[in-house]
Amino acid sequence: MRFATGRPVLYRNFSAGRLVHVRPCRVISDDDRGLLLWLARGSAVLNDMTVDGRGVREMTFAEWSVAERRLAQVAWAGPGILMFLPAVGEHSVWFFRTEQGDFREWYVNLEERGVRWDDGDVAGVDVVDQDLDVVAAPDRTWRWKDEDEFAERLALPEHYWVPDPDAVRAEGRRVIKMIEAGEFPFDGTWTDFRPDPSWPVPAEVPPGWDRPAAR
Repeated sequence: MRFATGRPVLYRNFSAGRLVHVRPCRVISDDDRGLLLWLARGSAVLNDMTVDGRGVREMTFAEWSVAERRLAQVAWAGPGILMFLPAVGEHSVWFFRTEQGDFREWYVNLEERGVRWDDGDVAGVDVVDQDLDVVAAPDRTWRWKDEDEFAERLALPEHYWVPDPDAVRAEGRRVIKMIEAGEFPFDGTWTDFRPDPSWPVPAEVPPGWDRPAAR
């Protein structure tokens, strides 16, 4: 399944079978290398929150696991992000930018490979975030991110959705070797990307966002 350039698609994240994030994006390219998406600043997104408006990082994972939650629509407040889902690999690569729109760093989001779906009026890709991440600077120095969070959640297997932490770490180490070697997409590709200023920013998440998970 390939998505046409310019098509709106939804990047959806599931945890333990529960939909926890929906991000409306625009397809920049879709080819043998993978799927490249643009998430514009100000886009309407859906985030899983407690009924009193708190996020997962505002409490312990034990508290979060039993809290009453709902999907709340908010605006994506940070700079726009390029999101690359490679054809091979259990991760995505996000190109973080400065407030001025310049490339700042690569953020490797370790996740189960995305599964695409197309319902005609709305399409998307569904992933399962595995929490542990790798951040790499333009000079390709890197660091692990969220190791404490990963360990905290692994200690509660009855609530956590990552069955094989060793596989997650192995995927991270594989990508780190790519970073150190300056291999695509860590070779400067897309670091000079600028969105077309005429592209509309989604003011709301389109109908169909709540369809069943594709995986």
